Amino acid sequence: MSNTPKKTDLKKELPTFRASAGAFEILDVPDFQYLMIDGRGDPNSSPAYAQALSALYPAAYKLKFHSKKELDRDYVVPPLEGLWWAEDMTSFTTSRDKSQWSWTMMIMVPEWITQEDYAAALGGVKEKDRPERLDDVRLATLAEGRCVQTLHIGSYDDETEVLARLHTEFVPANGLRMVGTHHEIYLSDPRKVAPERLRTILRQPVRSDAGPDA
Repeated sequence: MSNTPKKTDLKKELPTFRASAGAFEILDVPDFQYLMIDGRGDPNSSPAYAQALSALYPAAYKLKFHSKKELDRDYVVPPLEGLWWAEDMTSFTTSRDKSQWSWTMMIMVPEWITQEDYAAALGGVKEKDRPERLDDVRLATLAEGRCVQTLHIGSYDDETEVLARLHTEFVPANGLRMVGTHHEIYLSDPRKVAPERLRTILRQPVRSDAGPDA
């Protein structure tokens, strides 16, 4: 019998990675920690976006291998996620002016990973192999709390109708108001999946409209 430890798969184990197309669900999201990197600009054409991912993925895999080797705890690297915002939020639902978008791209890491683990894993990257923005990647906790989420199936540019329904219909109809930052979880790899079959969780933190702390 193999003594190989079980490989943790957060995407399969956490209910926050599940959503249904055509339905908005209210759920309470626990605090999770992520590798994060910030930027601004059109993700389809901005060099900053490409540089960010070129740093984020190596950091995520270095941390995974550190956990497996040093902590004897292996895990599947979870899917890419993103926080998106703009001064004028209609750039998401109307104009789709992606040049105005700011973002934080993220990959979740298990709760047992510490800042010391992160420093040890990334400290081993040789200077000649270091991605340009590796030093901009950080390990941080995201606290969202109550959220509304749904599953969008289709191209990213076809999210507008779903987001408009979420923002202008579901949220006010349920006595809620939007807070925090629009959050997307990319369950599909766009390099391998046709645009019309992409599966993306759309999440929006909300609070009761009764008051700031309700």
